Amino acid sequence: MKRLPFAVALVHHPVVDRRGDLVTTAVTNLDVHDIARTARTYGVDRFYLVTPVPDQLTLIQRILDHWRQGHGAEYNPHRGDALGLVRVATSLQDALADWGQEVGGEPLPVLTGAKARDGISYDACRELVKTRHLMLVLGTGWGLAPSLFANGWPVLEPIRGSGDYNHLPVRAAAAIMFDRLLTAVEK
Repeated sequence: MKRLPFAVALVHHPVVDRRGDLVTTAVTNLDVHDIARTARTYGVDRFYLVTPVPDQLTLIQRILDHWRQGHGAEYNPHRGDALGLVRVATSLQDALADWGQEVGGEPLPVLTGAKARDGISYDACRELVKTRHLMLVLGTGWGLAPSLFANGWPVLEPIRGSGDYNHLPVRAAAAIMFDRLLTAVEK
């Protein structure tokens, strides 16, 4: 069965630090490139970078311009193709509104977190991909702020490794989630 368009958001605010304090994390060049390339590989339709910090928004635009229009576009056109998925939003609500306009309906955010104790299974989420316009919401730092979980949105079960240690880089977690959610469902 075919799936509906699918988006991912990498949230830099609101997130928490190791102490659980509400913070805004810095955008990293590697996350922008690697998640965009992985998203393009798995057929994700849109990749939102969410930060309210003006200097970070400027940095993201410089990265995108370099690979889409500058010397980088000539040097590596494949990277520009992947970065074509990227949109910038100052809040998750803005990203959801933009995605909703793009798909012509209200998208369903699916939150993620390594500390989640329960959540919908990958099988259940794969079924949702077929019937709802989803936005997979990834957190930076030490995860999404508790206020986001208070919205009643579904939470995807965490990725489990082989032991007690569970602190994947967000770009690795994104790749695993895309593989689990999108390879079994046609676009």
